[in-house]
Amino acid sequence: MMKRLSILTLAVAIAGLSPSALRAQDSSEILNRMKAMEDRIRALEAEVQSLKGAQAAVPAPPSVQAAAPVAPAEPPSAPSQVNLGGAGGAASKVLNPDIAVIGDFLGAAGNPAGRPTPALEMHESELALQAILDPYARADFFISFGEQGVNLEEGFITFPAVPGGFQLRVGKMRAAFGKVNTLHNHVLPWTDRPLVTRNLVGGEDGINDAGFALSRLIPAPKGLFLEGTAQIFRGDSDDLFHSYHRSDVSTVEHLRAYRDITESTNIDLGASYSRGHSTLGPEVIDQLYGVDATVRWKPLRRAIYHSFVSRSEFIWSRIGLPTGVTTPFGYYVSGDYQFARRWFAGARFDRSDRLVNPALERDTGGSLVLTYWPSEFSQIRAQLRRTAYGDNLTANEILFQFQFSIGAHGAHPF
Repeated sequence: MMKRLSILTLAVAIAGLSPSALRAQDSSEILNRMKAMEDRIRALEAEVQSLKGAQAAVPAPPSVQAAAPVAPAEPPSAPSQVNLGGAGGAASKVLNPDIAVIGDFLGAAGNPAGRPTPALEMHESELALQAILDPYARADFFISFGEQGVNLEEGFITFPAVPGGFQLRVGKMRAAFGKVNTLHNHVLPWTDRPLVTRNLVGGEDGINDAGFALSRLIPAPKGLFLEGTAQIFRGDSDDLFHSYHRSDVSTVEHLRAYRDITESTNIDLGASYSRGHSTLGPEVIDQLYGVDATVRWKPLRRAIYHSFVSRSEFIWSRIGLPTGVTTPFGYYVSGDYQFARRWFAGARFDRSDRLVNPALERDTGGSLVLTYWPSEFSQIRAQLRRTAYGDNLTANEILFQFQFSIGAHGAHPF
């Protein structure tokens, strides 16, 4: 019986799975799915319509009419540009030299021992004009304006690449005699010049004349710099040389040696000779011999805060007077120490013979100097100076100096 029932049940199930039954079931399922999709589409359409209605309810912003673009105003007509080989008008600046003006104001107080020292004076105003003319030459002019007039301190052209390794300089220039003679007033480490310069080397202007200068580097062992200079001048240098005839020229020869001792220290040695007709008379020949030494210390890591420079010059003069030959002698020794970024302290000792026809008198002096640099373009200095002159007079003075510069001033000889 049970076997018959199971067979019957299986038969009914198979009958239910007949193709007709399967087709009826599939049609009904498809119709149900299509109806569900229609309902879903109607719901989506209704949702879209509601969203459109909400958007229409929000007032639209007022339309902004785009302003018509305003044509830019035409710039005023500019002058026609200068054509400099296609480089443009901005290149016209290269035709202008570097221009600088340096003012040197001096004051003094105390006992001058009868020497004419003004209480206040605009000692010097120097106008510098410097430019590279072409790849083969450069020009330098230094015009000094004093309270009493104008003076050409230096004006020369330099040819740095003359055949044979020479450098040629032509014009009016300071002679390469020692160190102090080559320096302009505003680069001196003191307010004045040493006694030996004033007594034996022509005073403030020194050997400064029109002529030629020929210099050349001399081959030397590694690490040693040697330079030789020969100069010939017209023969006029204020209180030192005078040209009575066209042939009364003066000469200057200088040999310089430079060497680094350490990475922070170097030494500069020099030997000088000069010869010319003396201002004492056309038959009097004045010869000068000099040696100079400069030691510099500037530590690389603290260079802007600490440095030291020591200078010294020894000068002999040989003057052939009608009464015989006289040999004045003088020297100075100085040291300047930088103890802060803008503060320097220094000292100098002077001693020099002075010719008082026909005898010699000896002057001795000492100075203490304090310098403050607010910037690279200004300087304030005070100097306490004591000088014992050979005529038994002693001067005790306080000197002060204000210096200021405008523009780009080229570097001076190192």
